[in-house]
Order: sequence, then structure tokens, then C-alpha cells
Amino acid sequence: MSTVPVLLWADTTAPYVDAIKAAGLAERITLQALPRKEKPSAEQLSQTEALMAYTVPPGTLPAMPKLRWAQVMTAGVEEWLALPDLPQSLTLTCARGTHTESMPENIMGALFYVAKPYATAVENQKRGTWVRTVAQPLTGKTLGILGLGVIGQQVARIASTLGMRVIGTRRRPQPMPNVAKVLGSVGTREVLAESDFVLLLLPATPDTENFVNAERLALMKPTAWLLNFGRGHLIKDDDLIAAVKAKKIAGAVLDVFRQEPLPAEHPFWKADGIIVLPHIGGPHPQRDKFVARLFVENLGRFLDGKPLKEVVDRRTGY
Repeated sequence: MSTVPVLLWADTTAPYVDAIKAAGLAERITLQALPRKEKPSAEQLSQTEALMAYTVPPGTLPAMPKLRWAQVMTAGVEEWLALPDLPQSLTLTCARGTHTESMPENIMGALFYVAKPYATAVENQKRGTWVRTVAQPLTGKTLGILGLGVIGQQVARIASTLGMRVIGTRRRPQPMPNVAKVLGSVGTREVLAESDFVLLLLPATPDTENFVNAERLALMKPTAWLLNFGRGHLIKDDDLIAAVKAKKIAGAVLDVFRQEPLPAEHPFWKADGIIVLPHIGGPHPQRDKFVARLFVENLGRFLDGKPLKEVVDRRTGY
């Protein structure tokens, strides 16, 4: 029986190899693993039919005439869609839904960080100073989520148990548990105006480039915080710095940036009221196992000729 050539182009491959064996698929494929820093051989490029990788450099995909499916190891696919030579016939699937354990917790951690005086207490402890401060309650506050996807719905579930009111937007609005109002993109202004905390979970697409600019920041409450756990391209950096400096909003917690690592000279580092996180929202000690679970399910579907999960819609960009 002929086998299907599969290439794992990643630095950590053991969880994927183990998952393939556990699913009983090892005998149906010819598996090759390659570290990200190495380039596939001409033979690997010519024979591979299924690929798993973070990204690929331009010129790679046209050299893979048999490639039919690529599993992206991240939820975001903007780098793939920006490739000038991305074949129209190639099916792309992303790792959407594999951050559901880590990101909601880290987002809630950011909410607690800005609402509770723990950071201030730590600084006062260094000086040996007893300063009583009053923690701001999350109960009764409104959390606005722009991008009510899988992660947003999980955040809404946790936030609602704390007594928060959750509102938000999604491309196809429909009622959902734990969300008081689900609006389409035209409801963005309403969400910004009503929220005490605005959480960005939008994908990076041409439509969301500089989505949060001076005009939209002006719609927010002066006491509101902006949290970006989506993509760095969502924010017009200079406009955010100006809004925080002028106290048009209370501040911002940023976990994603246009360039990562964030350059040392970037003004975000020293801007009062802006908290820089080194992209900690998505990573998880066991994340490769989560992605491997999705990859193996898709691999089985691919081998059986069934529809794949988390297929990227190139028109919407995610």
C-alpha cells in the first residue's frame, strides 16, 4: 500500500509523532521531520503532499508540486496569506482553538492586574512602605470584546461568573451564552462607548489594519482600559500613546505588537499607562499537544478524503 509523504517542519516534533502513532496513522504516511532553521531537500519539496509548519519563506510552495494541504501551527495566518506565491489550490488550516486554556486565563490575569493594586503593593514593599489602596471591583463592570470567537466566548464565560457584563462584536452576530449583546461590526462604536475594559481579539486582515485609531479611542471612557491580545496591527501605535498620555483612556495592556520582539527604542516601553507583555497570551507548557491533537484529526480526515477542520477562508483572512 502506498503511503502519503508528510513533512513536519518544526523544532518540536515529538508530540506530533506520538499523536500520529497513537491515532494509528503511522503506517499510512511517510513522515519526515525537519528543524525550522533547515531547508527541505529538493526531494522532500517534490514529494511532500501534507505539510505542518509555522511559516514558509517565499519560493518554497511553488517548489512543492504535490502539496495539497498545509497545517499552520498558529491561529494567525497573515504571513501565509501575504506570500506572493501562495498556490490558489492549496488548502490551509490554522491552529484556531488551541489557545483556549492559556489565553482566557492570561486575559483575566491582565484584567486583575489593572483593577487590583498588587503591582503597587510590590513596589511599596521594596521601599518598606505601608500604603493602603482600594482594589477596584470587576463585578458590575462592562467588558467589551471585539472579536467574539472561541477565545472571546471563553473569556465571556469566566468574566460573567465574576459578575461582569459582557458585550461584543463578531462578523456573524448571533446570541450566545454569557454575552448581553452580540453586535456586528457596525456595533463597534457602541461597544467602545459602553465598556470599562475593551478586549481586542480581532485577526490581522486588511480591514483591521489600524482598527484602533484616534477616532475610535475617542469613543472610549476616560476610565477605560484597552487590552490587545489579538494582533499588533490592530492598533495605530502613535494614536494609542497620544490617547493614554492625554488621559483620554486610562491605559492599555498590550501582548502583541507589529514587530516582535518589541524594539528597545519603541516608545511603548517608556509610556506611562501602557503595559508591555512579551506575547505571553497564547503559549502553554502543553500547547504542542493541543496543536498535535488538531493536526492528527486533520491528518486522518486528509487521508480519508474528508473535510478538514479550521480551514482558512482567504477572503476574510482567517
